[in-house]
Amino acid sequence: MGKFRIAKDTLGEVRVPEEAYYGAQTQRAVENFPISGIQLPFSFIKAQAIIKASAAYANKECNGLDHKKAEAIISAAEEVVNGKWNEHFVVDAYQAGAGTSQNMNMNEVLASRAAEILGGVKGDYSLIHPNDDVNMSQSTNDTIPTAIQLSVAAELQETLYPALNRLLHVLEEKEQEFHNIIKAGRTHLQDAVPIRLGSEFKGYRGTLESVKRAMEHTEKSLYLLGLGGNAVGTGINAHPDYAALAIQEIAKRTGLPFSKSENTYAFMQNTNAAISVSGHLKELAIHLIKISSDLRLLSSGPRTGLAEITLPAVQPGSSIMPGKINPVILENLYMICSQVVGNDSCVTTAAIGSQLEINPMMPVIGLNVLQSITILSNGITIFTERCLKDITANQENIKNWLDQSLSLVTALNPHIGYEKAAALAKESFETGKTLKEIVTEKKIFTIEEAERILDPNSMI
Repeated sequence: MGKFRIAKDTLGEVRVPEEAYYGAQTQRAVENFPISGIQLPFSFIKAQAIIKASAAYANKECNGLDHKKAEAIISAAEEVVNGKWNEHFVVDAYQAGAGTSQNMNMNEVLASRAAEILGGVKGDYSLIHPNDDVNMSQSTNDTIPTAIQLSVAAELQETLYPALNRLLHVLEEKEQEFHNIIKAGRTHLQDAVPIRLGSEFKGYRGTLESVKRAMEHTEKSLYLLGLGGNAVGTGINAHPDYAALAIQEIAKRTGLPFSKSENTYAFMQNTNAAISVSGHLKELAIHLIKISSDLRLLSSGPRTGLAEITLPAVQPGSSIMPGKINPVILENLYMICSQVVGNDSCVTTAAIGSQLEINPMMPVIGLNVLQSITILSNGITIFTERCLKDITANQENIKNWLDQSLSLVTALNPHIGYEKAAALAKESFETGKTLKEIVTEKKIFTIEEAERILDPNSMI
C-alpha cells in the first residue's frame, strides 16, 4: 500500500496519495467515476493549462490576484503545457456533468505546484487556493467549453489539416499518373461508359477538398470564446476587463485568432462549434469510407476479382492461406471512419442534453471530437503513405474489362437509336462477341467506322 495524506474539501476529509498533486475533489471524482480508465487527451489538458495561465495573467492585470501568486500559477501552468505532471490528471473522461471534476483536477494540481514554486508544499492551499486563486473569475461552465474549442482548433491545425493536405497532394499525383489510362466506368456496380482512371482519383480529391473548405469555414466559430461568462454567462465575480485580457493572452499563447464572443449566454448554453466540427468530421469519414471501399473493389482478386489496380503488400493476409495479401490499410481506414461516425452520434446525443444555461454533457463531447481528429489524422497518414502513394494500375486487366464492357454500346445511340443499340448489347452479352464484331458482321458499320465510333477515347 502506498502512503497517503489527508486532504479536505467542503464535504470533509479524503485520503489522497502522498505523491499526488491533486487534492480532495479530484480524489472524490476518481472514487465516484471508475468508469473507463480513459482520461481526456493531452490536447485538452494543455488547453486547460493555457486558460488557467491566461486567467491568472488577466486577474493580475486587473489587480484581483497578487502578482507573486499569479506568476507562480502561470509558471505551474506552463509546466503542464510542456507535458509535465501528466500523470496527475486522473479524472475519468466519463465524469461529473459539465466537467467540474476536470476543472478541479487542473485547479488542484496547479495550486499544489504553484505552492511549491512559492516555497510551500503540495496540498497546502494556504499559499495558493485552487478555487480562490487558480479558478478566480472562472467557472467550470465557461472554462470547459473554452478548453474544447482551444484543443479542437489546435488539433485541426496541427494534425488533421497537414494529414489531409498530404492526402490531397498524393491524390492529385495519382490523378496525373493515371490520366491516360481509360477504363470501364461502373454505375450500380454494372458496366457504364468509359472513364479515365485518373478521373476517379480526381473525383476523390474534389470531394475531400469540398469537405476541407466547409470545415475551414466552420472552424472560424471555434475562435469565438465566451470565457468570462463565468457561471451562467453574466460574468459574476469577474472584473469588467478580465475576459478581454484573458482571451487576448490565449490568442498570444496559442498563435490562433481567438476573440471574445458577443453572446456569452449562447456560448455556454450550446457547444455549437464542436457540434459543427464533429459533423464535418463525420462527413469526411463517410467519403473516406467510399474511397476505401472503391479501392478494395478495384484491387479485388488478384485472379478472381476486378484487379484493375494493385495495392502495396504490407503484411501477410491470412493465417491459413499462404501468399494471400489483404487490403489491410483500407480495412483499417474503414474501421477508423466507422468510429468517427459513431463519435458524431455520441456528440449529437450529448448536445441534446443541453438544459437552460449550460450543457452538462461537455466532457464526452470534447472526448469524442478530439478522438475523431486524432484517429482520422493518423488513419489518413497511414493510408496515404502505406497504400495510396504506391498504388499501381494493371493496364492489361483494365483493357480487357473495357473491351468487354457492354456500355460501349452507348456510343451507337446517335447512329442507330437506343432500342437497336440495346438489342445489339443483348446479343453481345448472349453470344460473348464484342460489339465491334457484331456491328461489322451485320454490316451496320465498316471496320473503320466501328473502330472510330467505339473508340473509348472518343467517349471521354
